[in-house]
Amino acid sequence: MTTPIPEINARRLFQASCIALIVTAMTFAIRAGILSELSASFDLNDTQLGWINSMAFLGFPVATVMGGLLYNYLGPKKLMHIAFFGHVLGLILTIWSSGFWGLIISSFCIGFANGSVEAACNPLIADMYPKDQTTMLNRFHVWFPGGIVIGALLSQFMTGANLGWQSQIAVMLIPTALYGWMVFTQPFPKSENIETSTSTNIRSLFGPLYIFMLLCMTLTATSELATQQWVGRILSNSGASPMIILALGTGLMALGRQFAGPIVHRLHAVGVLLVSAIVTAIGLYMLSIATGGMVYVATIVFALGVCYFWPTMIGFTGEYMPKTGALGMSLMGGIGMFAVSIWNPIIGGWIDASRAEAVANGLTGEAVELAAGQSTLASMTMFPVLLIVAFGILFAIRGRLKKCDHTQA
Repeated sequence: MTTPIPEINARRLFQASCIALIVTAMTFAIRAGILSELSASFDLNDTQLGWINSMAFLGFPVATVMGGLLYNYLGPKKLMHIAFFGHVLGLILTIWSSGFWGLIISSFCIGFANGSVEAACNPLIADMYPKDQTTMLNRFHVWFPGGIVIGALLSQFMTGANLGWQSQIAVMLIPTALYGWMVFTQPFPKSENIETSTSTNIRSLFGPLYIFMLLCMTLTATSELATQQWVGRILSNSGASPMIILALGTGLMALGRQFAGPIVHRLHAVGVLLVSAIVTAIGLYMLSIATGGMVYVATIVFALGVCYFWPTMIGFTGEYMPKTGALGMSLMGGIGMFAVSIWNPIIGGWIDASRAEAVANGLTGEAVELAAGQSTLASMTMFPVLLIVAFGILFAIRGRLKKCDHTQA
């Protein structure tokens, strides 16, 4: 008797992927919301907090590189199983942490789970929607800023209700259980519309365009994610609510990504990246000088700038460098997170150094923290400025770029 082939439900798999990405995003938002509490509870300075943050960003590229290399062998379903168990382990270990090293280990586990989600879902979605990869990847990545909104507002509410940081971590086990149930009960498709030869994938990584985009990804990811991770700490004395700033900015990003299709088709992916770099530079500069209500205006500008960076970089890889396959998409995301892991303790060091300089200049109280935060944001403006140059060059030669035709897939 022939065993019937299970029906593949692409919509349900897309929904499970989105919920997994919500968990990933909530880990970023809630960690950003509890940094000050962690600092007080365990007597940690900003450099130490930077190292804790960096472990989450380091675990991510380790998982994406491993997942990218093993995707053709394991497939997306097993990678999602790894993500689920990684999230459960990391969240529980965080709750039980008693100091710096416990937070280091648990943050790495969560980062590894987050990277496994990215390694599984980006190629899965590209494979299920071969004719509209960039648009669908933007819709998938709606739920990174969307999840940050959820996490930021939840952290704000729970902090206001005097619920400790352990409770804020524990609440993330609920959506983790939901996507785990969906993944374990749903059949996954075989890869049909992406390159599944690992040797071809590896050879294609050494093309000049791919290497150029890898370098750009280190800057786009740092511009977006490093700023978001430190927003609560940097802008806590600006006269605006840090978690509302985070929720406002990421909410706008979610809306922008949901309606990315017409923008991508009109401007071309490279045009979207160039305009994004320009607007991001303006937004970061505004954040470095704004106080009070103007912080919200600057946040809107910044959010519109970074909105399309991540999914467009991944979509560009799938459409213009398809022979890199799942490995190419995973490594693109991994190098971005690795860059953020490197910059996180450096940014923490910038804050400590700027604070010391502010004290030496005679500032006291909240003025010290505001000056340190604004100085750090001004230094971070260099990332999108470099991107303006890089994407300007790419835009000038865009006519020579050849997009893969998936219509025969």
